[in-house]
Amino acid sequence: MRKSLLKSLSNFINFSRKIHFTRYQNPLNLDPNPLSISKPRWGFTTTAPPPPEWVQPISDTSDVITPHPKPSPWVDQIVNLLNDDDSTNMELKLDAFCHKWFIRLSPNFVSYVLNSGRVTKPELAFRFFKWAGKQKAGGYNYSHNLECYVYLIDVLCSCKDYDKVKFVFNEVKKKGFLMNVKSANLLIKSFGNHGLVEELLWVWKEMKENGIEPSLFTFNFLINGLVNSMFIESAEQVFEVMETGVVKPDTVTYNTMIKGYCKCGKTKNAVEKFNRMGEKNIERDKITYLTLMQAYYSDNDYDSCLKLYNEMEENNVEIPPHAYSLVIGGLCKDGKPMEGYTLFEKMIQTGRKANLSMYTALMDAYAKSGHIDEVIRLFERMNIDGLKPDEVTYGVIVNVLCKTGRLEEAIKYFELCKENKVAVNAMFYSSLIDGFGKAGRLDEAEKLFEEMVNDGCSRDSYCYNAFIDGLVKNNKVDEALLLFNRMENEGCDPTVYTYTIIMNGLFNEHRNEEALKIWDLMIDKGVTPTPASFRVLSTGLCLSGKVSRACKILDELAPMGVVIETACEDMINVLVKAGRVDQACKLADGIIDRGREVPGRVRTILINALRKSGNSEMAMKLMHSKIGIGYERMGTVKKRVKFRLLVDK
Repeated sequence: MRKSLLKSLSNFINFSRKIHFTRYQNPLNLDPNPLSISKPRWGFTTTAPPPPEWVQPISDTSDVITPHPKPSPWVDQIVNLLNDDDSTNMELKLDAFCHKWFIRLSPNFVSYVLNSGRVTKPELAFRFFKWAGKQKAGGYNYSHNLECYVYLIDVLCSCKDYDKVKFVFNEVKKKGFLMNVKSANLLIKSFGNHGLVEELLWVWKEMKENGIEPSLFTFNFLINGLVNSMFIESAEQVFEVMETGVVKPDTVTYNTMIKGYCKCGKTKNAVEKFNRMGEKNIERDKITYLTLMQAYYSDNDYDSCLKLYNEMEENNVEIPPHAYSLVIGGLCKDGKPMEGYTLFEKMIQTGRKANLSMYTALMDAYAKSGHIDEVIRLFERMNIDGLKPDEVTYGVIVNVLCKTGRLEEAIKYFELCKENKVAVNAMFYSSLIDGFGKAGRLDEAEKLFEEMVNDGCSRDSYCYNAFIDGLVKNNKVDEALLLFNRMENEGCDPTVYTYTIIMNGLFNEHRNEEALKIWDLMIDKGVTPTPASFRVLSTGLCLSGKVSRACKILDELAPMGVVIETACEDMINVLVKAGRVDQACKLADGIIDRGREVPGRVRTILINALRKSGNSEMAMKLMHSKIGIGYERMGTVKKRVKFRLLVDK
C-alpha cells in the first residue's frame, strides 16, 4: 500500500514538472529551437511544445461590427515595448516577449500597430516593420500585406524621411500587390501631401489598371500633390477633367487650386477661381479667404485684403486670427495705424485675443507716424495681456525712442531687453549709436560700438553707417574716414549710404577732390548710385562752381543703366537757392539743348525754384515772358529764346 502510494506521488510530481517546464519556463533560458523535443535532467521525455500562435489585433470578433472595436491586449504590450526608453535592444525584447508567450504577430497586427499612431518615433516603426518581416512560425514564413507597407509609408512621410519612403515603395512595386481602394487613397494622400509626384502618378496608374474609380477624396489629394510640387499646369488638367466628369470639384478642390496659383505668384488666376466659386454657388470657407488674403498681402495689395475681410464679415464666415493679423498689418504698412487700431479693438470685443505680431505692427506704424506715447501705451498693454515682447518688438520701441531723442528711455528698454534674456541684435545697437551720434554724445556712441562685439553681435553696415554719420554731423570727417577704412578692413562692405555720408562730409569741408575720389571708388566697387548720392555729389559740385563736371558725371551714368530723373531739377534748385541764377539759367539752356527735358518742364522748374528762394520778381518776369519756350526769327532762322536772357536784361 505504501509502495503504491509513493509511486503515484512520484508520477504526479514528474507530471507537474513536465507541465511547469513546457508552460512556465523562464524565456531567457529557452532552448534555441523551441520547436525541438527537449530532454530534461530527470530522465523522462517531454512532448513538443505547441507552435506559436499568430495573434490578431482584434481578439473579440463580436466587436468587429462596432465602429471602434476594442484592440487585443497584445497591442498595448507590443506598443509599450516599441516605445521603451531603451530602444537599442528593441528587437531582442520583442523576440523574448514572443518566445515567452508563444506568439507571432500577424500582418494584420503589424499594420494595425503602424496605423495606430502610437509609435513615438518613425525610426522605431521602420525597425519594427523589418523585425516583423523576419518572423517564422506555424509552418510558414511571415509576409507583409499591402496595408503594412502603406501605413509605414504614411509614417515615414510624416517625418519627411523620403529615402526610406522610396525604399519601402520600391518593395511595394516589386511585390506586385493588387491595389485596393483603401490603400490607393492613403498612398495618394501621403504622396500628395509631400509632393512625391513620380510615386503619386504610379499609384494613379495602378488604380486605372485595376479598375478603381477615383473618388472626390482621390482627386483632391492628386491635385494637392501636383500643386505641392508646383506642377500647376498638370493640376489644371486634372481640375478640367473633374469639371467635365462625374466627380465635380468641391471647396477643397478650389482651395487647392487657389493655393497653387498663389504659391507661383499667379494671383489673377487665383481670383478667377475665387469668383468661379461664387458663380457655381460653391461655399467659400475661411481657408479660401485666408489663402487669397495672404497672396494680396504678399503683393502689398492691402486694400484687397481689407475688402476680403469685409466680405467674410458680411457672409458670416469665421475669421481666423491670422486674417486679423494680415488686415491689421496691411493697414499699418499702408500708414493707417488708426484704422488698424480700430479693427484691433473690434477684434478684442469679439472675444479674440491679440497676438504679438499685431501689437508689433501697430507699434511700428504709430512710431513711423510720430505717436510715441501710443507706442509706449501699446507696449505696456501688451505686457498686461501676458505677451512677452520679442527682439522685434523691443527693437521698434528702442528705435523710435532714439529717433525722437529720448535716449535715457531707450537705454532703459535696452537694459530691460537684456534682463528678460531677449536676443539683442545689431539693429538695437545701430539705433542707439545713431541716436547718441545725432545728439552729439559721441563717447557713448563709441562705447556701444566697441562693446557690441563682446555681447556677441557682429557689426554690420547699419552700425558703421550710424557711427560714421554721427562723426560727420559733429564735424569729425577725418575720424569718419578712418572708420570707413576700418569697415573695409574688417570685411564689412560699405553701402551706397556709407559713400553718400562720407561725400557729404567732405563737400561740407570743401574737400571736393577727396569727395570725387570717394565717388569714383563707389563706382569702381560696383555700387549703384541712388538719387540721394548723386544729389550730394551734384550739390557739392554746383556750389563749388563745377556745374559742367556734375553734368558730365550725370551723362556717364546713363550707359550704366542709372537714370536719375530729378537730377537736373535738383541742380537748378541748388544754384537758385545759392543765388547763382545766371548759372541756373545756363544749366537750363544746356539741359534743353541736350534734349534731356522739354522746355516747358524746365521753365516750370526754374519758376518754382525762384519762387521758393524768395526771388518772386524774377519768377513773375519769367512767367509772363516767352523765355525758354518762345522763338525769335533771325532772318529765315528760327531760334528759341534762351533762359540766360532772364539775367542779361
